Amino acid sequence: MADTGPTSSPVPRKPQIGDSIPAKVVAERSSTNTESSSGGGGSTSGGAGSSGKSRRRSRGSGGGAASSQPADGGGDSTNASSGGPGSDGGASNSAPTKGGGGGDQSSAGRTQGGSPDGQPKKRRRRRGGKGKGGGGGSPINPVEAVLTDDAGPIELDEATMEQRRGRHRNGQAVGRYQMNIHVTPEATHVAVMEGRQLIEHYVSRQADDDTQIHGNVYIGRVENVLPGMEAAFVDIATPKNAVVYRSDVIVPEGKSKKSARIEEILKARQLILCQVTKNPIAHKGARLTQEVSLPGRFVVLVPNSSTYGISKRLPDDERKRLRKILDKAKPSQHGVIVRTAAQNITAEEIQRDVARLLRQWDQIEALAAKQTRPALLYREPDVATRIVREEFNADYRSVVIDDRSLFDELSEYVASVSPALADRIQYYDPAAEGLSLFERHHVYEQLHKALDRKVWLPSGGSLIIEGTEALTVIDVNTGRNVGKSSLEETVFRNNLEAAVEVARQLRLRDIGGIIVIDFVDMDVKKHRDEVLKTFKAALARDKTRTHVAPISDLGLVEMTRKRIGEGLLESFADRCESCEGRGMTLPEHLLG
Repeated sequence: MADTGPTSSPVPRKPQIGDSIPAKVVAERSSTNTESSSGGGGSTSGGAGSSGKSRRRSRGSGGGAASSQPADGGGDSTNASSGGPGSDGGASNSAPTKGGGGGDQSSAGRTQGGSPDGQPKKRRRRRGGKGKGGGGGSPINPVEAVLTDDAGPIELDEATMEQRRGRHRNGQAVGRYQMNIHVTPEATHVAVMEGRQLIEHYVSRQADDDTQIHGNVYIGRVENVLPGMEAAFVDIATPKNAVVYRSDVIVPEGKSKKSARIEEILKARQLILCQVTKNPIAHKGARLTQEVSLPGRFVVLVPNSSTYGISKRLPDDERKRLRKILDKAKPSQHGVIVRTAAQNITAEEIQRDVARLLRQWDQIEALAAKQTRPALLYREPDVATRIVREEFNADYRSVVIDDRSLFDELSEYVASVSPALADRIQYYDPAAEGLSLFERHHVYEQLHKALDRKVWLPSGGSLIIEGTEALTVIDVNTGRNVGKSSLEETVFRNNLEAAVEVARQLRLRDIGGIIVIDFVDMDVKKHRDEVLKTFKAALARDKTRTHVAPISDLGLVEMTRKRIGEGLLESFADRCESCEGRGMTLPEHLLG
């Protein structure tokens, strides 16, 4: 590289994507750094090239390598190599750095040498900051979910309204479930009750755009493509790079969908439109897909796709009716999936839902066309609105909310999409009632039990639930259950209780991934089959996808449950700083 000499003035570089300061300031700082380079006459890389390179550093540590983890599946030890596509491959050209691989530094590191007056050079800071996509400029306003129509709710005849109102007794709505929504300044809690028993609990912290991002749509920039992992790391303007696997990448026309490799489809620094399918968990980043889907109340829109489907949970005659409606409502260039909530819904309501999602997609496309750096394009609604949209139906006797503004918002939404159920949205005034909403329905008491590692069974047996890095282990014990007739019968009855309770705990604690259950050993094959049948029947009520393997020779049941985000325990608790989650500390006086 040519030496510009100690007196040469670098040419101001042109503004690059991701700059957050004017080009004039960049030139002045580049000139200052050149004049104070090591040895008074050290070479530069043309002024603009060096500053631009350090400014475009990948998120990561001192050596300039982007270090991230796949969201799931392909192993836990995959790091982007420092010489790979999209990374710096080391420090900037102006001077070597100290400690090239250590520390979590966002700058090029502290340089050797100094200025002519003997003072050390200032460390150059990365513009944009952690989790900002490495870019500057004014932030964009992402598209928000469109929940209601300007035209207002569709007017239905009295017979249709009566059919959709669900069951009532003595003027009160009757249903199997109740949803309690508790809002605090720190977080929003959604508790789903079956009778008086807590079966699901969701927690969402306010303004959490880093961890609760499932369903959000982004413009992402490919940082590293890893052919050996068939995956690519993508910067989506969050603290951790996300990952997209080959199976979730859209193959462009002209390439084989089966044989095209990911390095042929994606290139470093390429901008792609993507959606989060799994929240970041622990040290793993979010998982992405390029096949975007926008959920509405009755349908899911899949843009630029030929997808066509109707929920399998609907009866056959209803599926035939909806298929005729969908043939007319489906846009020619987009795919549509009809949801279970569309049962007994009119053609006009489905057409309105499709039109609402189409307007939403047009806004996302228009915003994406203007972007030149990673950015959030579409944000899913808050957890309460999302759960009501996905779950609320005539099986819920009520949705009770203790926040007035959220109550008004959800009342308007339900009145727009399901006017027959609007009276089931209720406001709870803690000041007038004298108790908080969760105290009234004994939610706190059940939450404390759900966060404990030990669960007691009705007959005296117990479950011990332990989570590890790779899987979750559940141990079934007879405990105080001594039975009456025989050991085999006692163990069988204990395992039947445990099978039902394990299914409930998986749903309540939102445990995902690989799960191993150690039932108490049973000698009779008929008993083993009956326990497994009971367990599968209890899991069938869980809407999260599960797969259960037969009982092994060691009496273990192996299963998987789809993981979307962190579990209930992780949403409440912080890892212990003393033992780092191991549950024990090592005595220093014994180790020296």
